[in-house]
Amino acid sequence: MINANSPLQFDPDRVVFDRTELNVILSVYGKMVAAGEWRDYALAFLRDVAVFSVFRRAAEHPIYRIEKRPRLRNAQGAYAVIGMDGQVLKRGHDLPTVLRVLERKLIRAVN
Repeated sequence: MINANSPLQFDPDRVVFDRTELNVILSVYGKMVAAGEWRDYALAFLRDVAVFSVFRRAAEHPIYRIEKRPRLRNAQGAYAVIGMDGQVLKRGHDLPTVLRVLERKLIRAVN
């Protein structure tokens, strides 16, 4: 039984990544960790956005944020990759397609 004050309790007012979305994100994350580019991540589930932040070192600001904003689903697309300067690198409706912008950076890092 989950305690009413437990952070694990389902909250319908929060946006979350589902298991399929997390599998896609963690697949890219694992490749980048193996290449030595990334070292840490953080998750935030807020009222209007779910955020997967990527860090080069734990004490830094995130170098990338992968965001899910369901309100933008019908317009620009629910998913976005945002750089450390706040610039939207890619936005769209399909998460694997949006994450390709990060895989291109992996190809450059390996070459």
